[in-house]
Amino acid sequence: MPEIYFDNGATTRAFPEVRELMSEVLDIEYGNPSSMHLKGYHAEQYVNRAKEEIARSLKVEPKEIYFTSGGTEANNLALIGTAMAHKRTGKHIITSCIEHASVYNPLGFLEEEGFEVTYLPVDEKGIVSLEALEKALRPDTFLVSIMCVNNEIGAVEPIEEIGRIVKKYNPEILFHTDCIQAYGKMKLFPKKWKVDMLSVSGHKIHGPKGIGFLYIKEGTKIKPIIWGGNQQKGMRSGTENVPGIAGLGKAAELIYKDHKDKVTKLREIKDHFRQRVMAEIPDVKDNSGEAPHIASITFLGVRSEVLLHALEEKGIYVSAGSACSSNKPEVSGTLRGIGLDKNHYESTLRFSFSVYNTVEETDICVDALKELLPVLRRFTRR
Repeated sequence: MPEIYFDNGATTRAFPEVRELMSEVLDIEYGNPSSMHLKGYHAEQYVNRAKEEIARSLKVEPKEIYFTSGGTEANNLALIGTAMAHKRTGKHIITSCIEHASVYNPLGFLEEEGFEVTYLPVDEKGIVSLEALEKALRPDTFLVSIMCVNNEIGAVEPIEEIGRIVKKYNPEILFHTDCIQAYGKMKLFPKKWKVDMLSVSGHKIHGPKGIGFLYIKEGTKIKPIIWGGNQQKGMRSGTENVPGIAGLGKAAELIYKDHKDKVTKLREIKDHFRQRVMAEIPDVKDNSGEAPHIASITFLGVRSEVLLHALEEKGIYVSAGSACSSNKPEVSGTLRGIGLDKNHYESTLRFSFSVYNTVEETDICVDALKELLPVLRRFTRR
């Protein structure tokens, strides 16, 4: 039975070129980039090339790219690092009510440390209220953190407008955006958008797991949260993960090659899937945002975990929400934030697509849903 993988919001299959390059680094160019001999120099070149490729994709400087162990660490560094640097001058942080756990939980930690956090509401499409943002800004606000693309429903936030509002109120307020679901799916312009920090994870763009980066605008006041041998100018100590960094750089290069064609393909797959679902399956609700790769559908009358595993038995892999918190089901802050009631958010699945998927696969999935749902709904009602 062929597999159909529609959980690319959780992780992606690595590009072949990424695997090949990482194997080369692991087997041949395995030196420590901090070593002074030729082997170390060669390893350092892989790190530098990755920085240059990523910087090119964002139109920023290579020296503004700092590698981390992934998106979670990048978000933690942005939030906790700036909070530690500003604890004597500011105590107020603004975020949204639909952030990923790697933002939400560090902010909870900072609240325990005495910082105050305002959680902005969103509308039924998951878009942050700009009016609420303007009202929330205060003289002691030092950080605003709003995700670019929501990981559960694909809502695309107005990052450029948020940056303009924040910097108009006070240019000294730092603006961070979690772009883990946005990078590779859209063009990002941190300089134009007045973004000071931007987080990315490698395994969402057909790169390796365990690697990510944080763009930090030069001159941003931020403290490290990992201390050690002063690698990466002391901002993120620890021997660099050269194979992971090389793989991330290659993935960044490939994901933005023929980028318009890739995005067009993703939209065609998503739109075809949504249109068939809405036209052919009763008692459904489409929660999907504008991101090209994420579809969120509520199937009333059946629990999401039940439907997920029924699809799994047919070789179709989807998600009941974000896979990044744990494999333990929990109430989605995003689905509550957009106003869904318990019956809706307990019956919602996320279908997330990649360039490896096809329209034909979505047809197989829709046909499977049409076969499974009448049976599962009858069983649930009993």
